[in-house]
Amino acid sequence: MFTGITEEVGVVTRTQPGGLTFSAQEVIKGTELGGSVAVNGVCLTVTHLNHDALSVDIMPETLKRTNLGLLRVGSEVNLERPLTLDKPLGGHLVQGHIDGTGRVAAVTAQDEVAAIKFEAPREILRYVVDQGFIAVDGVSLTVVAADLSSFQVSLVGYTLRHTTLGKKRVGDTVNLEVDIIAKYVERMIQGNRSGITAEFLAEHGFSTG
Repeated sequence: MFTGITEEVGVVTRTQPGGLTFSAQEVIKGTELGGSVAVNGVCLTVTHLNHDALSVDIMPETLKRTNLGLLRVGSEVNLERPLTLDKPLGGHLVQGHIDGTGRVAAVTAQDEVAAIKFEAPREILRYVVDQGFIAVDGVSLTVVAADLSSFQVSLVGYTLRHTTLGKKRVGDTVNLEVDIIAKYVERMIQGNRSGITAEFLAEHGFSTG
């Protein structure tokens, strides 16, 4: 589990079949082999570790479903260590399980603030609401507007400088993870849609004959 608060921007130093290596400093602290790290919002297992880099294995399905397959040497990535009980929950609960990808549709920057519009599939947008949470490349953001084909977020200067989102351009692909609470609410509502049946009436003392 993660918070969506990027701790460090790493740089891809090596690509290999089924894996990537990143330069890093902060997220290495306290990380062990076999531990987890979020890379652009994707929860991955650390397979190699030294004082200034870490490596992860990536399954073929993950490469297809996320933007990790688009990374090249020199690409920047958002990195975050897992949530611990003594770590402030500054963002929202992020699982590191990507729901799908979106595309940067528009970027409007003014002074220290930028508004970014993302196009996304309907199966993702069904969980996106105004003032709700969403993780974009692992960054916890608040939705300021949403419709049937897109949503928009506003980024302050700190987020622009300390994540990869400040360098996004129209057409770039991003990883999206919706708020897990929205999924649970949907499942609960669907579970209560069975309606009034003959069995229900009989169970509660009504004659159905």
